[in-house]
Amino acid sequence: MKPQFRVLGMDDGPFKFSEQRAVVVGVVARKGYVDAVLKTRVAVDGDDSTAALAELVLSSGYADQLEAVMLDGACVAGFNVVDINELHRRTSLPVVTVTRDRPDMPKIRDALRRLGTSPGPGRRMAENWRERLARLERTRLIEVDTGHKPVYVGFVGIEAAEAKGIVRASTVRGAIPEPLRLAHMIARAFATGTSGSRRAEGNGRRRARRGSESDGQVNAGVSESDGRGVR
Repeated sequence: MKPQFRVLGMDDGPFKFSEQRAVVVGVVARKGYVDAVLKTRVAVDGDDSTAALAELVLSSGYADQLEAVMLDGACVAGFNVVDINELHRRTSLPVVTVTRDRPDMPKIRDALRRLGTSPGPGRRMAENWRERLARLERTRLIEVDTGHKPVYVGFVGIEAAEAKGIVRASTVRGAIPEPLRLAHMIARAFATGTSGSRRAEGNGRRRARRGSESDGQVNAGVSESDGRGVR
């Protein structure tokens, strides 16, 4: 791993489940330096995230210079579940997911089943919910100590020790790697007009818990209930 390696971090912005599409931002970063900011959109609760993110990587102009692709969890825009094995195959790059909390798989399984059988008002039905669940269940997670709160890391195309090294080397402060932190802030700004303060973000998450908005974090009603799949 080079001292100044590049990582492409990707995260989604806030959205309403009544909306058709949600913004996803990619940030190409080296330690202390941003090379590029990219943007795409994916269907809310859809199944196009793998193809959309692969296209974002391959059209970035940096695909042959990246050490890895990093995702804030395995879902974007609700339960639009990224197939990280397929993303690795399409891009020929290691894929690393970072989750703040260990996913509660029984609750995620129930939430996906409901989305596939009787989704709530305004939610898109996920007829292939079992396939989406399988994508999540086959991802092995390891706990990584960041010096703050530990995070849970999934990976493909790379060894566990390398995945840990990339996460730790990409983390400037706190527990979240800088490419993901920046991608989240920029995606929020694209979606709402501001990257938001901690207080504003907290208010957004409280609204999400009431079901009006997702802050991009779907632990699917799992631990934070603000709409994101497995993070």
